[in-house]
Amino acid sequence: MSYPQYSTGMTGHPEMAEMRERLERTASTGKAIALEGLILLTGVYVAISPWAVHFAGSRNITANNLIVGITIGLIGLGLALVPERMFRLAWALVPLGVWLLISPWVVSATHSARAGIIWNNVLTGVVTMALGLAAMGLTIAVARPDKR
Repeated sequence: MSYPQYSTGMTGHPEMAEMRERLERTASTGKAIALEGLILLTGVYVAISPWAVHFAGSRNITANNLIVGITIGLIGLGLALVPERMFRLAWALVPLGVWLLISPWVVSATHSARAGIIWNNVLTGVVTMALGLAAMGLTIAVARPDKR
């Protein structure tokens, strides 16, 4: 005698399917698409900023911005390609933005970072934090069911 197989995991739960559907709808909205693009562009800019702002001679901060920029860009690319899995990782942009903000003083070998480095990292850090908070806001809005 054969018994039907039932899933005991949460993946088959009706509420999970509903939440996944809401996340997919939200990820395809204009706001989410614009946010993904802005995150990706911010990451690319942070990665190339040592050469754009002309501080590539400072090896430590150049490597820092390159690594952090690639990380931000990969999060943005992941949000664009598989948003249903990556929206939960959007919170990681906030600490990356904080790190960009303080990194000129932490990473700089001379502890007297030039004004261009400081302004670049402060502005990109604030933008990265704001984009991370916006992405988190979209995630929270998706996780909450409409109360009607």
